[in-house]
Amino acid sequence: MDYIGGEKYWDENFASRPDKLGDTEPSLIDNIEYFKAGTVLDVACGDGRNALYLTGNGFKVTGIDFSSKALERLKSFAQRLNLTVITHQVDLNAPGSLETLGTFDNVIINHYRLSKENIKTISSHITEGGTLFVCGYGHRHKVDAKFRVQDLIQPTDFEDIESSFELVKYTENLVDGKFFVTYIFRKTNR
Repeated sequence: MDYIGGEKYWDENFASRPDKLGDTEPSLIDNIEYFKAGTVLDVACGDGRNALYLTGNGFKVTGIDFSSKALERLKSFAQRLNLTVITHQVDLNAPGSLETLGTFDNVIINHYRLSKENIKTISSHITEGGTLFVCGYGHRHKVDAKFRVQDLIQPTDFEDIESSFELVKYTENLVDGKFFVTYIFRKTNR
């Protein structure tokens, strides 16, 4: 599932951005207390606005993205801030792309709609008591030339993980005409 453009689109997007790190996702800042101490996998990490925030707050972060330009920017920002983030270029559209990533205490998926298959796969890479944090454009966001229905996070995206995760918090926010959702799941031993 291509999310709002492919690799070429995102490489060009990141290459043309100013040399400034974007702001951390507000929902992440507001909900960091739900994270288990330890490791974080930042899926579709972009140039690291959230990965670097988490690293600065004591987490050991691995960021994955398919844009080489995004990952180059992340490494540059990390170096300037004297922080370390492990990075891997991963095409989330490729079958089995998440299977060899290892296990993490937390997984963050921000402003990216991961396929149901990959959500199920990623759930096996989270430790017991770990957190799955998903935030982005939700199911009631206006569909237009930029945002397609398939780009919007749907409540049904998480059906396959209900038996091993508890939904601990769900929020909806309408900000400047944009509909955002945040899901916070905790892995349980049901």
